[in-house]
Amino acid sequence: MRKLSINGGEPTREIFLPYGKQKIDEEDIEEVIKVLKGNFLTTGPKVEKFEKAVAKYVGAKYGVAVCNGTAGLHMACAVCGFKKGDEVIVSAMTFVASSNCVLYTGATPVFADIDEDTYLIDVEDIKRKITKKTKGIICVDYTGQPVNINAINEIAKENNLYVIEDSAHSLGAEYKGVKVGGLVDCTMFSFHPVKPITTGEGGIITTNDYELYKKMKMFRSHGVTKEEDEFLEEKEGLWSYEQQTLGYNYRITDIQCGLGISQLKKIDKFIERRIEISNTYEEELKKIDGIKLQKQKGDVKSGRHIFIIRLQLNKFKVDKKTIFESLIKENIGVNVHYRPVYLNPYYKQLGYKKGMCPKSEKLYDEMITIPLHVGMENKDVLDVINGLKKVLEFYYRG
Repeated sequence: MRKLSINGGEPTREIFLPYGKQKIDEEDIEEVIKVLKGNFLTTGPKVEKFEKAVAKYVGAKYGVAVCNGTAGLHMACAVCGFKKGDEVIVSAMTFVASSNCVLYTGATPVFADIDEDTYLIDVEDIKRKITKKTKGIICVDYTGQPVNINAINEIAKENNLYVIEDSAHSLGAEYKGVKVGGLVDCTMFSFHPVKPITTGEGGIITTNDYELYKKMKMFRSHGVTKEEDEFLEEKEGLWSYEQQTLGYNYRITDIQCGLGISQLKKIDKFIERRIEISNTYEEELKKIDGIKLQKQKGDVKSGRHIFIIRLQLNKFKVDKKTIFESLIKENIGVNVHYRPVYLNPYYKQLGYKKGMCPKSEKLYDEMITIPLHVGMENKDVLDVINGLKKVLEFYYRG
């Protein structure tokens, strides 16, 4: 058992609590077993069933499931036609996949800063970053809270831009009473184990655009079609297929989709629990001096994927790193989401520089992600709160 170095006492928890974790039950396991005992392990009926289930849930016409969320973002960028010489505006406060997908197409990411209170992409900064080269916007539902979709769509319409919503955090979230997933050109949901539901690895793009949907179906599978009504040449026989474009092998398996179908049935309960935990955090943490919490907009329902605290570092005797490490010693599995993308060495090599998005950089300097997942019991939630109080009170300067 680890000792807390700041006072030599016992840690808040005996067992380490991760910041995020999947919740798998016997029903999920049974669905996977059924697939394993069936005729198809991949490219079978479960994939289409899962796609239709997700699309129906979010209110979109079509869904194309892929091997992971990053593949989905790449696919969306490709079918939207981004290419070398184009610019795509991306939120700076996100995981690297949200902008790497632009680079995969040869286009250039242009980073927009965040709103200081919600930490979502700043609509006014989007406007400032638009040039004649701009072809799209990739906005991120950071922490599970939907972006200002109407305002972003209006900007896109005025400038003839595509909008891709990175909703890796926000399956089940709502914007003005409507679920995200069918409100922009393409929406990506991730099914990584820490996401709202899981397929192990996996992702999906939902859309209402039939032409984009058809292109994505081919892009996912080598640029190949077996649909006779889509053939460009005369069919040679029952075996015929055509590669019509350069695609990738981004297919997802029936095993994963069997799990996904089962998990999707629980999504509303999962979100309800995430909201309960978040409400408890907000009620208790607002009592601690030196912590600032993310503003929750009144016109949305957040999926509450991760919970961020922001440290007012001038009120503490130490820096974020020391506080972070002390919480780890308390067996509280904290993390940081995220480092602004362009601060990574690879992006610096491409010419991006510190200072481009100062609000994102300041948030990064001050924020810590605390545990939030549906498997947490009430005692786990209280342990996190008590661990925070213990560490922050010890280092408090006032």
